[in-house]
Amino acid sequence: MSSPATAPPAPSNLKRIVAASLIGTTIEWYDFFLYGSAAALVFNKLFFPESDPLVGTLLSFLTYAVGFAARPLGALVFGHYGDRLGRKKLLVLSLLMMGGATFAIGLLPTYATVGAAAPVLLTVLRLVQGFALGGEWGGAVLLVSEHGDAERRGFWASWPQTGAPAGQLLATGVLSALTALISDAQFTSWGWRIPFLLSGVLVMVGLWIRLSVDESPVFKEALARAEARRAEEGGAVEKMPLVAVLRHHWRDVLVAIGARMAENISYYVITAFILVYATTSAGVSKQTALNAVLIASAVHFAAIPLWGALSDRIGRRPVYLLGAAGVGLWMFPFFSLVDTANFGNLILAVTVGLVLHGAMYAPQAAFFSEMFATRMRYSGASIGAQFASVAAGAPAPLIATALLADYDSSTPIALYVIAAALLTLLAVGVAKETRHRDLAAIDTPDGTDEAPADRRAGAHTV
Repeated sequence: MSSPATAPPAPSNLKRIVAASLIGTTIEWYDFFLYGSAAALVFNKLFFPESDPLVGTLLSFLTYAVGFAARPLGALVFGHYGDRLGRKKLLVLSLLMMGGATFAIGLLPTYATVGAAAPVLLTVLRLVQGFALGGEWGGAVLLVSEHGDAERRGFWASWPQTGAPAGQLLATGVLSALTALISDAQFTSWGWRIPFLLSGVLVMVGLWIRLSVDESPVFKEALARAEARRAEEGGAVEKMPLVAVLRHHWRDVLVAIGARMAENISYYVITAFILVYATTSAGVSKQTALNAVLIASAVHFAAIPLWGALSDRIGRRPVYLLGAAGVGLWMFPFFSLVDTANFGNLILAVTVGLVLHGAMYAPQAAFFSEMFATRMRYSGASIGAQFASVAAGAPAPLIATALLADYDSSTPIALYVIAAALLTLLAVGVAKETRHRDLAAIDTPDGTDEAPADRRAGAHTV
């Protein structure tokens, strides 16, 4: 029987925690995706105007990739302090950093005003965005995972994951509305700034909600045990969470990195690179491409909790493997549909791709949370997720654009995503099922648990 410290929270309390995580992650992903859309649509003209249009787009996506490079550093720093101080404090800090950087981008002078200093300033702010997002994801999903009941953890933990399509939906919706209401010349001149400045208002709303929730009870219980152990051992110095992760959970980190390859690469090809491919190779208008992503993101949002609930019934691995295989098989039909330049086909291509992506993304929060012990869970989940982003999501639009420039064909891009899918199938295929793992199991100093056998049923050891 669960102790009072680990009993499931009241439904109303859990829903408030889920809402706080969802709204916070939505705002942070809005900020992050807004940059990606702007990079595809206008940043090549505003910050790299002296380059060939496609080269300018490559340079624009390069600054986009820089944000991913900062995410592992954010994962290390936020993970360390999140495992030492708590999830909530670090989530508030990440929201302020991300929102502040995004708001500042809306105020940036362009190349026409300050020359080479403009792309430098843009890159610095992108680094801040990446650093903040590197710490956001782990804390948001852990706050829900460690509050929720074990039987429905996949469902509840998938809700912060819907922050990605919700942020994409919000960012694309704002851009789509602007491109519909003002001319291309007005959008390029000043209209692009509006969505970035809007971030300041959204952050205030998210901060108010995020400050209202309680710290994870699982973390507080583990912290109390750790302090009691230190007292018994005469104040022995506790290992850094990073050191403990690399010593006791390095296989889990590798599984998490491999699991993210297809999920991360496919997402940015389907949502960011598609804006380049559809408008340059397929001859689709900017407005049409944005609307297709907008509609598909709404379906993606609805699909994620359903996939999360399914992972509670049949396991994290089967759902994840289905998504990875599906994305790989969909890539050739995806580009064939986009090439028709038909709006309905474009919607179908992006929607099916994102629904299949959701089968990976939905169980990911619970899957990664269940791999690591409590006092190193923020570090472990964040490191596994964010280090993968450097090799996966960061260069994905850049690689896809370069392949398009070199081969003038979608075939190499489809093969690129298929290769990532195969890698994810291998990583998840060798992992063990985690859905019965008790997150409140007692953590020992070496990162294992001492819970009774009935509570450790299904514990993850690779």
